[in-house]
Amino acid sequence: QVHLVESGGGLVQPGGSLRLSCTASTKSFEISVMAWYRQTPGKRREVVARIDRGGRTEYGDFVKDRFTIARDNAEVSLQMNSLKPEDTAVYYCYAMLTDYSNFWGQGTQVTVSS
Repeated sequence: QVHLVESGGGLVQPGGSLRLSCTASTKSFEISVMAWYRQTPGKRREVVARIDRGGRTEYGDFVKDRFTIARDNAEVSLQMNSLKPEDTAVYYCYAMLTDYSNFWGQGTQVTVSS
């Protein structure tokens, strides 16, 4: 069982920035992909950004160069700039191991409001 511990959520004004972090309780070489997803009530969970062990990144269409995902060993971060009210959601950290097992964090609330 792998635990993912997230931090960095909170309340921010429109146009502001937040940085989310997530640390996995496993060796870095066992992790294939790390990612951030988000979910709002009544909607499906959607991918925000993902990064594989080779450093290749993918972003949701709505990101539009505002967010940056980075990975350092078993930690993944998401730098979010130019935040909009529609970015308000619970953000979840995700990890897929080399054996294809996958795990989720508990989620951290991001609220963008004036």
